Order: sequence, then structure tokens, then C-alpha cells
Amino acid sequence: MCFSTRIFVVNNINLPINASFEEAFSISEIKLKKLKINTNGASYKLYRKSIDARRKDDIRFVVSVAVSGILGKVNEQKLKREGITVLYREDVSFSDYGTEELSAPPLVVGTGPAGLFSALLLAENGYTPIVIERGANLQERKNAVDKFKKYGILDTETNIQFGAGGAGTFSDGKLITRINDPISHYILERLVEFGAPNEILYEARPHIGTDILSDIVDRILSKIEELGGKVYFHTRYISTRHTPSGNVAVTNHGEIEYGALILAIGHSARDTYEYLINSGYAIEPKPFSVGMRIEHLAEKIDYAMYGKFAGNESLGHAEYNLSHNTKERGVYTFCMCPGGEVVPASSENLGVVVNGMSNSKRDGLNSNSAVVCSIFKEDYGNTPIDAINFQRNIEKAAFTAGGSDYSAPIITVGDFLNDKCETEPYKVFPTYRENKVKLAHPDKYLPNFVCNAIKNAIFDFENKIEGYSDASAILTGAETRTSAPLRILRCAETRVAVGKDNVYPCGEGAGYAGGITSAGIDGIKTAIAIMKRYKPINNG
Repeated sequence: MCFSTRIFVVNNINLPINASFEEAFSISEIKLKKLKINTNGASYKLYRKSIDARRKDDIRFVVSVAVSGILGKVNEQKLKREGITVLYREDVSFSDYGTEELSAPPLVVGTGPAGLFSALLLAENGYTPIVIERGANLQERKNAVDKFKKYGILDTETNIQFGAGGAGTFSDGKLITRINDPISHYILERLVEFGAPNEILYEARPHIGTDILSDIVDRILSKIEELGGKVYFHTRYISTRHTPSGNVAVTNHGEIEYGALILAIGHSARDTYEYLINSGYAIEPKPFSVGMRIEHLAEKIDYAMYGKFAGNESLGHAEYNLSHNTKERGVYTFCMCPGGEVVPASSENLGVVVNGMSNSKRDGLNSNSAVVCSIFKEDYGNTPIDAINFQRNIEKAAFTAGGSDYSAPIITVGDFLNDKCETEPYKVFPTYRENKVKLAHPDKYLPNFVCNAIKNAIFDFENKIEGYSDASAILTGAETRTSAPLRILRCAETRVAVGKDNVYPCGEGAGYAGGITSAGIDGIKTAIAIMKRYKPINNG
């Protein structure tokens, strides 16, 4: 890998929402020329676009423009004082392969973003990876999810957590990441290459939408196979067996020999977690969050945040990201889905889990978001198994509170804030499983400290978004799969699991990512670690 492309980013260009982005390009050129930089041959494109809605009578776009093709030396400190930064884009190309021989192709467990991007890079470099996924392909997966939504018949191997593309496929395709890594843009570019809208390259809150993301996943998997890799669905990793000739993965469909094992298992593979714990892997518990999904009418959130500009096509539906901190713990919103729905995300029998999803148009009546409270290791017993059981016990209690038929427990925000549970939905109607819900107070399935913290946070969020605590808004539980509850320890330099020779835990399920983009980055870096160590299998 090398830093090969120099890009000048002209920041903080303020435009009215009806302006052409060509105006931003002209402003960028003027700024550079004022600094006596030769812009002959330069090319301009949007680098970042965000919305400044602090003044609802004058909502603006704030954009950054990337300028490439500028030659010659520059004074970067002087540029920075003028709001222009110089970036060196990381080119994910590889030629410095390792020297060790692989006894068999690398085996990638899981087709979430970490698994997909690691397998894709390995395939493109001649390593012919084998990819296994416990769930089904996309069409079968969609059928299984629809069946669960309509009839409450859960397939524990193929659902919103498991199947082609991982849990992110049935979300919003949100690509926001809090990590500042030069590979981030590479991930976005590859997604565009496989069919994502070009806007994700510059939107401050990029998203794809479940409907488009599923097709992208299909194309990436097909590309891996086209390059010599193999993809097997309905194939669940159970354990590893060591033989005189190498290592073998035991699956529900037989054994697969591998030269390196990438564990991109996702945050819901609890049976795999338990196997790894019992097999002596170095695993530590970590903090996570639990709570509920809150639903408002999308038009109400839009108006609260955009005022008279609500409904403007240039702005789309309003998004928010809120946090409330106390001395003890924090409450925050997570995975906000404008114009979306609350979806059934259970993967174990007799448990209710919710998540949020929206399609690319985000044209549903409601907007929803997780409202979750921090859970610390001391809250659940400070061991990995205790962490898993803490989540599982909440999900089982939510199943019971919802009527023991995979209906979800709900409560209006008005009742929740007033310590009662008697009001049926009005104005805002639940989207979970086409309104298969039951009134139940969250104290039936969430710890009291979580309920109290979320209640205080909603009062606080009202000060930030008028109408957030509207009595007709709906809370649906339980949201428990915000992140992995544990981390599979690995060597920082080699990315090999501690105490193991050729096992590479990566992605969200291993505790090293939080979302599509960061998981994809972790998958890329894991593939690079393997390529630095081993020769390609196929140099053709």
C-alpha cells in the first residue's frame, strides 16, 4: 500500500440549498489562485456535503471540494490557515507478498462487510478464498425475513442477522464511521463500483438503502467467484480440527481445509462465541448498549429540524444524532432511519430483538432510531459469557412481554414518561411486523437503571429537537445488538488471534468495528496482513 495521490480539500464553503455545486468549484479555484497556486489542469469534485440547520430560516449546505491534478510544491501550513488541507489518498494496491506457502486457500467465515471486503481483496490478488455463510443467499434470505414478519416463523440460521451481506444488509446501508482512516474512501469507491449511488462519496451521512445494498452484496459475491473464489451458503462454522497435513474447519456440511482462517462472524454468532471461549481463545468482555427503538412521524421530525424548508427535495428527510450523559452512564441515539421501519431482528428462538431499516428512497411515514443506554462490564458480571447472557435475558423477557409469539412490546412515549402503560397507539403507528405489537412497560424486560436513564434522556432530547418527547411517539423493544459484547484478542501487528497461528478475527463480531464502513476497513487490513505473510495461490 502507498500514499500516491495528493488532493487539496477546500473546506467550509457555504451555499444556499438551491445553489449549483459548480459555484463551490469556482470558489475553490478562486481561493487557490489567491494563494498563487497554479490550477491549470486541476479537476474538481465534491468531497463532503453536510447540512447546517442551526438557523431554520436560512438552512445552508456546507461543502468541501477536492481538487486534484495540482503540481508543484506548496506550503501546507499556509494552506491550512486558509481552510485548505492537503490529503494523500491511500491506494489499496499490493505487490509485496509474503513468502510462506498456504497449505490450502484462506477460509472466510461470514459475508458481512468484513468478510466480503477481505475475500474480495484476497480474490483479486490470486488467493482464491473460500467463503462460508451460515445463512442463505439474498433471495432465500428475503423470503425468510418476509415469512418471519408475516407469520412469526423464525429461521434461526437465515434472518436479519444471518445471511448474505450480514446484519447490515437489512438496515439502512448507513456508511457513517467515526474512525478517520484513509481506507474509508476506498470502501466507498468500491461500493460505488458495485452499484451504490455516487452521492455516498461526499455526503456527510452517506447511506445506500437496503434495497440497493442487497444487489451490491450479490455483485461482490459473484465477483469473488468470478476471480476463482468459492462461496457456500447454509454452511455454519462449528469448530476447528488440526490434522497432520493442516487445519480443517468443521461445518454442518462437512469439513473444509484452510491455510488461514478469517473469523468475520458478526456480533450475533453466539454459538461461535461460546465455542471460541471454550476452546481457550483470549476473549475479553466489553461495554455495549441496550434500549429501544423510538418512532416519530417523519414529517414532524423534518419540521422540527428544518422548519419551513421541511419537505425540500434537496434536503431529504431530517436525521439526528443525540446524546445525553450523566455521571454514571450515557444514553444516545443510534442507527437513525428516516422514513424507515422497525424490523424484527431475532436470531434465537424465544427472543425478541428489534432494529431499524429503510430503503434508498426513505419514503416511509415514520422515522425511527435506537435510543440506548451504556452497559458496563460491571453491570453483567465481567465475563464474556455473562455479557452474552445479559443480552439474551433481555431478549427473552421482551419475547414474554410481547405475548410470546414474536410480537414486540411497545409503549407510547407519553405513558413511558408518566410511569404508566395504558394508551394504545394513535397518530404514530408501529411499523414492527405490520403492527404485531403488545402494550408492555419496558421495565418488564429492561433493567430499571436503563429505563430511568432513557426517560431522562428523552426529556433532554426534547430541548434539542422540539416534539421529540411527543406523547404519541412509540417505543419498541428490545434493542440489544448494537455491537459485539466481547472482543476476540489479536496481535496488533499481525492481526492473528492471541495464542493462535493462522486465525484472524476481524470486523464487528470480533469487537473491532462498528458499522459497514469500519468493518469493511478491518476486513481489508486483515486481508493485507495475510498477503504480507503468504504467497498467492494463483498468480495468474
